[in-house]
Amino acid sequence: MTRAYRSLVTNICKEMSCYSDFPFREDYPNYVNHEKFWNYLQEFAEHFDLLKYIRFRTTVCSVTKRPDFSETGQWDVVTETEGKRDTEVFDAVMVCTGHFMNSHLPLESFPGICKFQGRILHSQEYRTPEGFEGKRILVIGLGNSGGDIAVELGRRAAQVLLSTRSGAWVIFRYTDGGYPVQMMTTRYRHFIAQILPSRVQNWIEARWLNKRFNHENYGLGLTKGSKWKRIMNDELPTSILCGAVTMKTSVKEFTETSAVFDDGTVEENIDVVIFTTGYTPSFPFFEEPLKSLCTQKRFMYKFVFPSNLERATLAIIGFLSLKGSILTATELQARWTTRVFKGLCKIPPSQKLMAEFTKKEQLIKREAKEDVGKDKADYISYMDDLASHTGTKPNILLLFLRDPRLAWEVFFGPCTSYQYRLMGPGKWDGARNAILTQWDRTLKPLKTRFVPDSPKSASLSHYLKVWGVPVLLASLLLICKSSPFLKSVQGKP
Repeated sequence: MTRAYRSLVTNICKEMSCYSDFPFREDYPNYVNHEKFWNYLQEFAEHFDLLKYIRFRTTVCSVTKRPDFSETGQWDVVTETEGKRDTEVFDAVMVCTGHFMNSHLPLESFPGICKFQGRILHSQEYRTPEGFEGKRILVIGLGNSGGDIAVELGRRAAQVLLSTRSGAWVIFRYTDGGYPVQMMTTRYRHFIAQILPSRVQNWIEARWLNKRFNHENYGLGLTKGSKWKRIMNDELPTSILCGAVTMKTSVKEFTETSAVFDDGTVEENIDVVIFTTGYTPSFPFFEEPLKSLCTQKRFMYKFVFPSNLERATLAIIGFLSLKGSILTATELQARWTTRVFKGLCKIPPSQKLMAEFTKKEQLIKREAKEDVGKDKADYISYMDDLASHTGTKPNILLLFLRDPRLAWEVFFGPCTSYQYRLMGPGKWDGARNAILTQWDRTLKPLKTRFVPDSPKSASLSHYLKVWGVPVLLASLLLICKSSPFLKSVQGKP
């Protein structure tokens, strides 16, 4: 069972992580704790009357193809409820377990760990800082969980050491002006990013991130040749600055009470080692070779459909790494999948998919060496790709002709999931209003204190309205003035 530590807060703001036809309540904070997120899921299920379709306390034991699968695409599904087993036939199956079920604990990669006398646990087992007071703790792995746990324990423990092999860029939940950072994910910025080379983008982002604090000075800088890794943490730099957390290199080996690091340093009297080393994909209910193939994302069409099946009646939902909300992506995956199941959308035949993936597999090593800048799929590119298959991708040009105000928000505003409810199958009448009021719901939980006669700074939109047209005209004049064609024309008698 997937578990969460008590202090867990979402990394994606509410407007960018809600279902496309069910916004979060406006009084909810922009980044909700896991309890409020759980409440949101319950509200969603109750609103759409979904609870009657859910079988609680039921374990799926096996999912196997029926003997006539090549003709029917049907599956035998064995479940167990309170000790009683049952077998049913289903026309299609969607696996929505994600990839945070099976914790990855690579003890074999750490010589001497078997003789270490302290406590060893995975981040999945961590709940609260109680019981860690006065301890010397080593956290291995710098991901979102590793940063969160290190910071929280730094307030109670005697010392927290945070070991990382590659380093990471630390992103705050808020950006310039104090707005949620994901609200800056716009189609306009995405368009610019598509034009710029990835190296230029990385250089620009590195300069912006280092303006807040120099990552190398804090022991967080990326090692040469490592992938471009980002984590979300507002407090880690402060914890390092105050000495509550100390950054360390990779662990070379363990002794009974100490850890030896790659740089030759030794930390004595370690009481606890917490591995925040992620998770491994697991599909125990499948048979081979389907079980192994589903763990390899490159053999999944659009990260959803296994490529070796004669019939597209099995979908793996949420099994991807994305630069954005997994929740909104899984919803769009599910919308596409149901249309494929119904025969309304087609995917390439399995023979063609397997041939393509086998060819690509030969390039994996070379691509892994060249692509050191990205470790997750681009959010807007992936969402638009799925939406183009379902007919729900917003037509920006058409919107500018029909509804300029809405088109402006869609292109220059945050790319929220409501955009994929504006047109096509599953169109929602409330999508337009949800887009036009998304900033109201963002600012509502912040404005809890009224300050009379407070000085108000001009907003960006105000400056654009006042100076946008003059600057645009001046730019056009400069371009025309410097045009070689115009100069040649002006030079003629």
